[in-house]
Amino acid sequence: MLRIIDGLWIFVLGALAVPNLILAKRPDAKRLLDRIMPYQGWIGLVSALWGLISIPHLIGALTWLRSGRGLIAFIFLAVFVVTQTLLGFVLGIGVIKHFIKDASAQAKMDEVLAKILPYQATLGLLAMADGILIVVLSIIW
Repeated sequence: MLRIIDGLWIFVLGALAVPNLILAKRPDAKRLLDRIMPYQGWIGLVSALWGLISIPHLIGALTWLRSGRGLIAFIFLAVFVVTQTLLGFVLGIGVIKHFIKDASAQAKMDEVLAKILPYQATLGLLAMADGILIVVLSIIW
């Protein structure tokens, strides 16, 4: 099951993906965003890896679909894994490229990034909403 830390992590990842939207609604959040922005690439790298590692867990969680409560948990887990992996890749691409020196691999990453970027804001908002709901459900369940 997802935990409070997962919810907080995905919320922060979503906030990093849409900082302009956050600042438009909450200008007072600038100080907090300024504190975590220098670590955005590393947060992205960790998130992308964590998301990839979570894929087998997501597949194993298909058994949760047998109950109504399990269906809800599965949906939140699926959104968590997908948004974490994709946003992690987007935010961590600079750090990831630092470790991958092959020019053709970097070109392929740029192609994938170009396909994901149009959805960055949507994924960021989805991640933030999922994070809030995961925290709330972790507390009440």
